[in-house]
Amino acid sequence: MGMQPVVAQPGINHQTTVVVNQIPAPDPRYKQQRLWSSGTCACFDDCESCVLATVFPCYPMVLASRMGENACVPLCVPNAMTAMRTKIRIENGIMGSICDDCLMATFCGPCALCQMKREMDYIEQIRP
Repeated sequence: MGMQPVVAQPGINHQTTVVVNQIPAPDPRYKQQRLWSSGTCACFDDCESCVLATVFPCYPMVLASRMGENACVPLCVPNAMTAMRTKIRIENGIMGSICDDCLMATFCGPCALCQMKREMDYIEQIRP
């Protein structure tokens, strides 16, 4: 059956439904991807954190606390460094993968810690 046109009749109240389509806001979880603000081996840019990451075993706890996580995360969570690095990377739209994070945390732990610390410093500088 075909649709018949509706003819307005005098004295009858006609209601019109208006459908408005809004363009959804961009999902904040998917930011534009960028590189880390410093390289993994840029320890000469921040010698203090390089020494602390190498010598001070509680340095991961300091960074976890600074990230807003419980300071005991590095002690209680298996592969906590991978989780911490992934959190920083995702929250700040940095390119990479969980596999990259795991490899860096496993084989270049002190350098990864320093890079995470420098990234947090960088983010604090650019955010109002």
